[in-house]
Amino acid sequence: MSVLLVLAGLAFLVVGGDFLVRASVGLSFKLKISKLVIGMTVVSFATSAPELLVSLQAALDGVSDIALGNVIGSNIANIGLVLGITAIISPLSVDKDFYKYNWPMMMLVSFALYFFLKNDNVLTSLEGIVLFIGLILFLVILIRSSRKSMKVNLEEVDDALAEVSNFKIFMWLLIGSVGLYYGSEWLVEGAKQLAMAVGISDYAISVSVIAIGTSVPELAASVIAALKSEKAISLGNLIGSNIFNIASVLGLTSIIKPIIVNPNTPEILSTNIFWMIGFAAILVPFILIPKRFEIGRLKGVLLFVSYLIFIILALK
Repeated sequence: MSVLLVLAGLAFLVVGGDFLVRASVGLSFKLKISKLVIGMTVVSFATSAPELLVSLQAALDGVSDIALGNVIGSNIANIGLVLGITAIISPLSVDKDFYKYNWPMMMLVSFALYFFLKNDNVLTSLEGIVLFIGLILFLVILIRSSRKSMKVNLEEVDDALAEVSNFKIFMWLLIGSVGLYYGSEWLVEGAKQLAMAVGISDYAISVSVIAIGTSVPELAASVIAALKSEKAISLGNLIGSNIFNIASVLGLTSIIKPIIVNPNTPEILSTNIFWMIGFAAILVPFILIPKRFEIGRLKGVLLFVSYLIFIILALK
């Protein structure tokens, strides 16, 4: 039953998230918001909604382990699993802007999360506000920079959504909201039951099973694009997702309900958060050595194998 709840929860989250993205973009066009701002803010916030709902539901249920595991595991999966597999299928070229804005911000919020949690084993409401304000400032800088350079990929914003009727937008919002609500409820409950049945912690389930599940849409999109020899999901999108997971998902969740580190899962601060920081940090030497601004198949294999090692250790 626990496995069915997890699978049903993940399915509802994927469907709900997809409808929410469509509704959000359609509504943004109605409100005359520019395509650039839609692509860099609305889409990013909407695609983080499944992780946000899961983390919030977990925090409200008193299982902060799942909230933290979901984000830490998703950030590791985005680089080790999604980027690794995509690079194995089709080598990725990297824009020089990567280490000008996105990578430093990812490292900054990753270290901020570590220090906030290490300080008193709690991510407080005030710390959540700091993370979220940092995200808003980062987006303002990014949007201004993109407007000046005109170097921005807007392919993910579907122009056809500008013509959608208000009724359709309302129905998409309704379907998306219902999907996300029940998906998060079932996923958190299923994860708790599964952890109890298998005899491992809620955190171990969230950092592996749930994290992989919430990364499936990105993985599917990347693999399909790579197999079609199209431009695969950009490194910027994955890094952006990692920034949003910490600053938006954990930031907003902790504002509503402080996230407490469970003393029974010391691996959160002793090992796993360093895996997350390590996967983020390794990207710069990977991009500069030996072939500059490219993540080729060998690097993809190294990332993927490292991710498998992490999962094996996490489930022990």
